[in-house]
Amino acid sequence: MSFVSIRSATLLGVQGAPVDIEIHLGMGLPGFTIVGQPDEACRESRDRVRAALLSCDLPWPNRRITVNLANGANERKGGAGLDVAIAIGLLVVQEVLAADSITEFAFVGELGLDGSLRSVPGVVPLVASLDDRVVVVPRVAEREARVASRRVVRSVSNLAELVRCIRQEEQWQQSVDAHVEQTQHDIPDIPDMADVRGQSAARHACEIAAAGAHHMLLVGPPGAGKSMLAQRLVGILPNLSTHDAVTTTIVHSAAHLALPATGLVSRPPLRAPHHSTSLVAMVGGGTSSLRPGEISLATNGVLFLDELGEFAPSVLDALRQPLEEGVVRVARAKSSVQLPAKFLLVAATNPCPCGEGTPGLCVCDDRAKQKYLRRFSGPLLDRFDLRVAVTRPHVDELLAAKPSESSRDIALRVATARDLAMSRNGCVNSALSADALDKFAPLTREAASLLRHHVERGRLSGRGYHRIRRVARTVSDLRDQSEYVEEVHVAVALALRVGVQPQFSGDRVAQS
Repeated sequence: MSFVSIRSATLLGVQGAPVDIEIHLGMGLPGFTIVGQPDEACRESRDRVRAALLSCDLPWPNRRITVNLANGANERKGGAGLDVAIAIGLLVVQEVLAADSITEFAFVGELGLDGSLRSVPGVVPLVASLDDRVVVVPRVAEREARVASRRVVRSVSNLAELVRCIRQEEQWQQSVDAHVEQTQHDIPDIPDMADVRGQSAARHACEIAAAGAHHMLLVGPPGAGKSMLAQRLVGILPNLSTHDAVTTTIVHSAAHLALPATGLVSRPPLRAPHHSTSLVAMVGGGTSSLRPGEISLATNGVLFLDELGEFAPSVLDALRQPLEEGVVRVARAKSSVQLPAKFLLVAATNPCPCGEGTPGLCVCDDRAKQKYLRRFSGPLLDRFDLRVAVTRPHVDELLAAKPSESSRDIALRVATARDLAMSRNGCVNSALSADALDKFAPLTREAASLLRHHVERGRLSGRGYHRIRRVARTVSDLRDQSEYVEEVHVAVALALRVGVQPQFSGDRVAQS
């Protein structure tokens, strides 16, 4: 036969797109042509496939070969994951394999020059897009592939083994269990909150942030413990739900990050990009492929921005839309993708260029302070529900023999508060709409009076008013789980929002 169509998939952002690989053998001078908008990696398949076939003592057609990558969309096809499908198609058109023996299969994987099958970025989304077929993947990617597939996944280690299995000369091997269970919460692998001495207010703010998924800004001098607190915040977050775990795994797979032994990312990730990170690296995109950026890699986890004032203003402003919508849209001239970006933002910064900020210790003049503060846009700062002033702990707290409360104990309270919010609201408290606040976060008369007092005096904006109510709802869930939001809950929320110096707050500092 001279024509065959083989099913595979290519990666678009973090989603897989099925591709029908059409192979034709024609008359004329020997040659190999790939059409259908292949990228450079696809065009290089010619040499990889030829070497792999010959290494496995399989024939290479000495004819004119045309390969068409068709998926019904005017999108560029990329990656080396089409190698195996092209090789199998060449064997079918040479009648080494029967055409009806591969109709139920799809193939994903890169070929080594020795015929071995290698994993490729995005195995999870690629396999997920081929759920109508039995997908053949490299053995090293079998556990990862089973996370996304509702059907059978087959795995092989090399091309020769694959041919024997298709011919039914050898049985398909299964190296891992078909069912992948979610791992349990394993605190010892994560820095423990017990390592933080003192900082009772900041620790409480971290607990509130974890329970309600509230974005948090830590402001204080160097050495106060801002980075320690942020890095330990992920240890008090609950395990990911099955849906969130699969979503996070898809993103990490698309970025070709190492996955857990189970293949499923069951714990919230922590991403801490350096302040020199570019806009594309933070948001996602690129020229050859639309890869997920740091905000997507932090999906369902924590994005920690240390030294917030050192990030480029364009990078910080790019966070505003994803913080509100939970997605980021990356558009290029020939393609566009929507990437997940639902994360908890935690930032740390010094109060001024010298880092001290304390009168008598600070050496910065007013001009230097104003230049430093212009790095922070008001709309971005307004998206932080919690703004916590972190001071250096007292020497007695540092030298205390008794350790602080552990992450495990805090995590239990956080999980209880989250479960309460989900059963009541159907979402975390930070996601409550303004219309839903009266239903799910009703105020007592005293609490309403306190909020009204701050709004009337211009200490809270309209957005700040709603954010205070959401934080107060979380405080109530953690303290006494009452139906109503009381005055003490609102007072705690106010202290954690406007308790930072005025220049770091979108609202005015409350005064007694």
